[in-house]
Amino acid sequence: MEAAMSDPGAIDPLDAELLAAAESQHDEDDRLKPGFVTAVLDAVEAGDAEAARDLVSPLHPADIADLLELTPSDRRADVAAALGDLVGAEVLSELNDYVRDDLIDALRPEQVAEFARELDTDDAVAIIEDMEEADQQAVLDAMDPEDRAAIESALAYPEESAGRLMQRDLVAVPEHMTVGQVIDYLRDHGDLTSDFWEIFVVDPAHKPIGTCQLSWILTCPRSIAMADLMKREQTLIPVDMDQEEVALRFQKYALISAAVVDASGRLVGMITVDDILHIVQEEAGEDILRLSGAGDGDINEPVIDSYKARVRWLLTNLVTALVASTIIGIFEGTIERMVALATLMPIVAGVGGNAGSQTMAVTVRALATNQITASNTRRTIIREIRVAVLNGGTVAAVIGMGVGLVFGNAQLGAVIAAAMLTNIVTAGLAGVAVPLTLDRMGADPAVASSIFVTMITDSMGFFAFLGLATLAGM
Repeated sequence: MEAAMSDPGAIDPLDAELLAAAESQHDEDDRLKPGFVTAVLDAVEAGDAEAARDLVSPLHPADIADLLELTPSDRRADVAAALGDLVGAEVLSELNDYVRDDLIDALRPEQVAEFARELDTDDAVAIIEDMEEADQQAVLDAMDPEDRAAIESALAYPEESAGRLMQRDLVAVPEHMTVGQVIDYLRDHGDLTSDFWEIFVVDPAHKPIGTCQLSWILTCPRSIAMADLMKREQTLIPVDMDQEEVALRFQKYALISAAVVDASGRLVGMITVDDILHIVQEEAGEDILRLSGAGDGDINEPVIDSYKARVRWLLTNLVTALVASTIIGIFEGTIERMVALATLMPIVAGVGGNAGSQTMAVTVRALATNQITASNTRRTIIREIRVAVLNGGTVAAVIGMGVGLVFGNAQLGAVIAAAMLTNIVTAGLAGVAVPLTLDRMGADPAVASSIFVTMITDSMGFFAFLGLATLAGM
């Protein structure tokens, strides 16, 4: 036993634990295992930065970003400090916005500037754009004039526009060059961007007139002119186009990259599909969260920010709920005469609300993906009403027969069936009309649609059910 302890080659128990964690970093879903995260945190807490670095060094930058996001907020700065240069520019570009802001706040402007210099313009802008104005200016002042000019130019464009999203490093050549000249140009200029899939062909005014994939250049004779090889049809992205519309163009035309042009048609940058994947995920999640009024819905968002984003919608919903409550009060006498109405009211309103939510979700998605246009709006409305009539008829028949049998009152069954059909049809109409109206008004249909649709379905459900019951003399 003593010999084993004195053996210089023996493995310390802590090192053995860390080694075991390192050998199984990911689970079957390619997520970092809790045991691995704990091992890194324990090494940092024990002051063994070298052991923590040994564990983390095999990870991809995206996985290191995941590690920092899984780390408790009060320990992130210590973990980042222990990992040192492993937390580089690529890791920062992969981080959740809130986590990245926390880390950047702990860095000096010179360090942030150094990170920004290592990144493409679009990734550098993503790091700098959300900083306080004074901190942002300090970082820009610490950058080289050329890099600073590129960042300032990007920041001058609207948020979530192609100008913010594009990268300025690209390869553009004149059409009179041959394939051989282009290959020599690429080999002789080591300062060109290393990540590109196609070359843009421009005229003397630097306006794009075609594109040429690298595979075409590599497989063609050197004597072929670029003018004869290039594809003249291309999808050009205006610099002020919204990033969601950019993503839709990439999806529609199956693009890998696309040229970005300014108001005069000059080539100013390019957007690549890897940037679009982030936008698609971001926009899809954003619409879902807006429908629920949950704000950014990020688990790393500060509690007070989440509170502010959600409470205003809950208060708005409280006001709209008073409308439904007022309708119930109008028919108070009818409810007193037949208490069963009180137990059945929530069914009519609840099912109608779900029907409205279904239609609303379909409509908001169709608007977001440009499936609904001026030419098919009327057809879309008619389609949703037809679906609502079929759904309403089915549900009304089931609830009507059920209530008639349970309460032994065929008249009550007929009343709730008629009310259910009315409310589901109304819900279908509201679910498509409210988002379309908000969209025509220039408002985001994902933001306020749910509150208006809920108010309409609840109010109509109570009004139809209690109103029909009153007319039936119940």
